[in-house]
Amino acid sequence: VQLQASGGGLVQAGGSLRLSCETSGFTFDRYAIAWFRQAPGKEREGVSCISIGGSTTSYADAVKGRFTISRDNAKNTVYLQMNSLKPEDTAVYFCAARGYGTTCPEAGMDYWGKGTLVTVSS
Repeated sequence: VQLQASGGGLVQAGGSLRLSCETSGFTFDRYAIAWFRQAPGKEREGVSCISIGGSTTSYADAVKGRFTISRDNAKNTVYLQMNSLKPEDTAVYFCAARGYGTTCPEAGMDYWGKGTLVTVSS
């Protein structure tokens, strides 16, 4: 099982990035996928979740209206479009998968990938 997050980098406040989570080794279209993030010195927190078919999405209050999660089941990939980035969005972003899920509680995720660093300068 692999979940590979990519697309992080350094961006100025107000800018945009698109993260990708490429997966393999499990039946992608039977898993909800989530993005989590961990800022320096802080606990990991949920950012967004997308259900198996993509019909249900959820977002942390801090990113609502700025981030959009989507999935391409043909490519076994989930995306996180991040717009209007703020310095407080600086963190390592992880993707994770939960079998047969419509929600993405951190403790309930089955598989985790390594993160990609997003740095937003002011």
